[in-house]
Amino acid sequence: MMKQTIRVIMVEDHPDYREGIRFALETVGDIELLHTFGTAERALRCVQEPRANTAADVILLDLNLPGMSGLEAIPWFKQYAPKTHVIVLSQSDAEADVLEAICAGAAGYLLKNASLSEITDGIRTVMSGGATLDVNIAQYILTALQTKPRPTSDSITLTEREMQVLELLGEGLQKKEISERLQISTATVATHVRHIYEKLGVQNAPAAISKAFQSGILPKKS
Repeated sequence: MMKQTIRVIMVEDHPDYREGIRFALETVGDIELLHTFGTAERALRCVQEPRANTAADVILLDLNLPGMSGLEAIPWFKQYAPKTHVIVLSQSDAEADVLEAICAGAAGYLLKNASLSEITDGIRTVMSGGATLDVNIAQYILTALQTKPRPTSDSITLTEREMQVLELLGEGLQKKEISERLQISTATVATHVRHIYEKLGVQNAPAAISKAFQSGILPKKS
């Protein structure tokens, strides 16, 4: 039997990169690039009214888009096309972006410097029920989100100040920046961070944010 062609939509506002991916995918026999869009809004209009011959299996989605951002668009794509897999293809390697995208429903997160083989392998992986994440930035996310959390928010109690520090860690701020934002010393911030790690049973900031989202301490954005 012939393998079914994987149908892809790309949402990317940079024409050169968009056309580069289009040209590259033309050489791949089992993947067809159906449409490219420069904004999330236009792509959403397309997926809301899919025809039988144009419904996409995978959406390659940039995060930094004019108008609605990619992060804002993911829940809408999941609502309008629940069977379509979203793979973020972004320049951002910020931990908060990776976490938010995965929590919003993205099946994968790749950086724009990924090779064609990495992109096509990622597409095939999500189509087979897996998840594709850039190994250099996101292995901790994959581990955290695929592992059932042991504690719940009921069993973890953070002080108000610890919650403030945790939220700022989630925004990607460093200890010095947190101390300036909260007007407390860097040493005090370090103490709060250590207590947060101890209470959550983690070793670093990315794991703390993942654990906090998973256990309900921090709400998932939608």
